[in-house]
Amino acid sequence: MRSNARNTASQCESLNGMNQSTAEVVAEFPERGVQWVKEQFETVVSDTGDYVRQKPAQSLVWAFVAGFLLNRLPTGRVLGGLIRLLLFALKPAILVYGAAKLYQRAQEQE
Repeated sequence: MRSNARNTASQCESLNGMNQSTAEVVAEFPERGVQWVKEQFETVVSDTGDYVRQKPAQSLVWAFVAGFLLNRLPTGRVLGGLIRLLLFALKPAILVYGAAKLYQRAQEQE
C-alpha cells in the first residue's frame, strides 16, 4: 500500500516537473522564433550585399525591374479594397463585441 502511494507521489512530482518544463519551453518559443527570424533576415541581407558587390550591373538591372513591376501593380487599389473590406467587416464585429460585453455584465449582476 505504501509503495503504491510512493509511486503515485513520484509520478505526480514528475508530472509537475513536466508541466513546469513545458511551460518554460512554451515561454521560450517566441524568443527562439524571433531570434531565428532575426538570423534569417541578417543572412538574406548579407547574401544580398555580397551579390551586389560581385555583380553590381546585374543587381542594378534587377532593382530596376523590381521597381518597375511594383510601380505597375495596382497596389493602391488593392490596399483601398482591403481597407474598405476591413471597415465593412468592422461594424458587425464591434456590434458583436458590444453585445458580448453586455451579456457578461448581465451575468455578473445576477
